[in-house]
Amino acid sequence: MPHEHRHIRSLGIERPGEPYFFGYDEGPAGDGQVRLDLMYTGLSAGTELTFLKGTNPYLHSRWDDWQGLFIPGEPSAHFPVNFLGYMEVARVVDARAPGFAKGDVVATTFGHKTGHTANPAHDLLLKMPDGMDPMLGIFVAQMGPIAANGILHADADQFGANVPNLGAGVEGRPVLVWGGGTVGLFCALFARAGGASEIVVVDPSPFRQDIARRMGFTAMAEDEAVRYAKSAWHHKVGGRGAEYVFQTRARSDSLNRCLQALRPQGTVIDLAFYQGGMDGARLGEEFHHNGLAIRCAQINRMPRPVAHAWDQRRLARETLRLLAAEGDLIRQHMITHVVPYGDAPDFLRRLVAERPDFLQIVFEA
Repeated sequence: MPHEHRHIRSLGIERPGEPYFFGYDEGPAGDGQVRLDLMYTGLSAGTELTFLKGTNPYLHSRWDDWQGLFIPGEPSAHFPVNFLGYMEVARVVDARAPGFAKGDVVATTFGHKTGHTANPAHDLLLKMPDGMDPMLGIFVAQMGPIAANGILHADADQFGANVPNLGAGVEGRPVLVWGGGTVGLFCALFARAGGASEIVVVDPSPFRQDIARRMGFTAMAEDEAVRYAKSAWHHKVGGRGAEYVFQTRARSDSLNRCLQALRPQGTVIDLAFYQGGMDGARLGEEFHHNGLAIRCAQINRMPRPVAHAWDQRRLARETLRLLAAEGDLIRQHMITHVVPYGDAPDFLRRLVAERPDFLQIVFEA
């Protein structure tokens, strides 16, 4: 019953390489809160597998928010890691906050847990539209906004504080999206919605290239994409290559290919999460001689000129608009695995050991 105590299961990591279900008891919702039951939770493989493999920087250092520095030798995360995940869809089972009712389906972020008690005054909760496949809600609160923020960085680069709409910075321009994973394909979808003249999705995986093509994009391997951008995209003032490359592959050699594909004074908008060194990046070559830029775009950092007008909630609403237009395509091609929640630990073990082709994995409660 919604007013009683309940037991919550949480998918986490007991020790390196060993996913595990943890548990705790949760009391009833209080005034101003809503109690949620999990429906779907998406795996953010690029982030979560770093904990499973032991490469996440928080396992080795501490983030000092005041200084904006990682402090080595002072890990802020330790095994066991009890909570992971940030791509959830849930049903309201008890509503004690205005604007919510029992039965509402909401997109939010609370981790791979069977339930959660949320406070709408602090938590991002967005109601899923009637008629939309609720599974698509895994993209709304975090993953879609991550990609949209990358596009917003191009917009702010072109328009400063006067961005007229999301995607205005890529309108009429060809762009490269480096990486055909979830973030990359959402960048490509937002660029298409913004009116980019041509979009090439770049990935070495034939599996991911095929998905990109089935979604209506041109897809190429990395070296081919560099050659294509330098031969097909040219402007007598701007030079040869792409003005923007949206980089989502967490590899320094891929970042170097991105730099090679740019026109002079072009920009890599970097959404990748690098966990090692940068031996593959060569800043003394194209970066230096073509006057290039690398701009990090992360969800907790909106472009400074537009930070007063754009936040994660607004980007989430842009994601809902995109899902309304492209949801069937996304559901058909991007969600490659739907796994029962109870099977999640065994699935993650196989994912690391066998390395099958995948794109977006969803755990279904």
